[in-house]
Amino acid sequence: MFQKYKLLSWLLVALLIWVSTVIPLQAQVLPIEQENSITTNWLVYKNGTNELVPYVESANTESHALHQWLQIIPDNNFPVSFIAQEGLCLFLNNQLIFVANATEAYKLNLAPYARNIKPKQGKYLLTVWHPEQQPVVSSFKNVEVLQQGEVKEVGNSTFVVRVREYVNLNAFIIFTLLLGLLYGALKSNYPADFGSLYNVGSFMRVSSLQEGFLAKPISSWSNILFVLVFSLSLALLIAAIHTEVKHVRLLNQFIPASATGISTKIISYTLIIFLYILLKYLFLKTMSFIFGLEQVVQLQYREFLRTILFLGIFLPVVVLFYLAFNASMPQIILITSNMAVALMLIITIVRVFATVNTKVSVLNLHLFSYLCATEVIPLAIILKLIVFNF
Repeated sequence: MFQKYKLLSWLLVALLIWVSTVIPLQAQVLPIEQENSITTNWLVYKNGTNELVPYVESANTESHALHQWLQIIPDNNFPVSFIAQEGLCLFLNNQLIFVANATEAYKLNLAPYARNIKPKQGKYLLTVWHPEQQPVVSSFKNVEVLQQGEVKEVGNSTFVVRVREYVNLNAFIIFTLLLGLLYGALKSNYPADFGSLYNVGSFMRVSSLQEGFLAKPISSWSNILFVLVFSLSLALLIAAIHTEVKHVRLLNQFIPASATGISTKIISYTLIIFLYILLKYLFLKTMSFIFGLEQVVQLQYREFLRTILFLGIFLPVVVLFYLAFNASMPQIILITSNMAVALMLIITIVRVFATVNTKVSVLNLHLFSYLCATEVIPLAIILKLIVFNF
């Protein structure tokens, strides 16, 4: 009884930390204003007035038009990329310059339009408007180009000045600390299950699938908690890879991107991953009935669960590398994070094939087709959504 209360106290402390810190962290860190550079400094009209006030994501949820003052040099390129819903319109000083014909990603050079429009006090007002919903203004990014005065050659070396994108990392730090607390609580309150999952010796033995936690997966609250913490770990890394939920276009159809901050995105990913793991068992039962291979379902699902949970404990380490080095070497960190997710998923499917092969030979065409339908094809879809969606 004491152990249960101890776990509840850990979870309560973690929840209080999250509630007290995440909500204030929705404010965005704004970059220094630059010419031919779009920022996160969006504005909305104050109700009943002609005054523009700063846009707050959590407060101005009903605004269908958002504005931003830009300093544009028409002789230099000003390309921006963005995700537009069908019907989205862009105005420059109240003159229509773009209409989205479909919901997809676009790139647009604003400089040619500025040449034919007179600035107001040296600036241009960019307006993003949609007739039915709030535009996804968080998707508007600068496209890196070589502009006048940005290239300097010394010998054979070329230096390019790039506009750095600022991302508020505080939410990632809070969730990483929360993960540490949750893993510590699980280890303190369920030492036997924790040892059976994260022991290297047990991980290498097929016979351990019949022991401890894996004997009856997803059959108790402790099992659910282990899966939930793993889901949060993977969601945190995916959220770090995808700086906005808009990049996963399939998910964008179900999750309103205009209402998503970093915290909402992480929670959404956690829920999706958690449901995927639970529903995978039902999927396997259905497919095994179709293929007549019900005898391999338990072994297959246990190996799947054991492998992803074991490898998932290393994901917070990758998130820490992201937090430490993303500002200095973003491309390397992006590749490393994607490779970590890809390796975890690929190793999982390889181990499933190897474990099932100990019971029934995977050289059997019928079994091989079943494993391709239940493991390989879902893996390809997940990799496309998570790793190769840019």
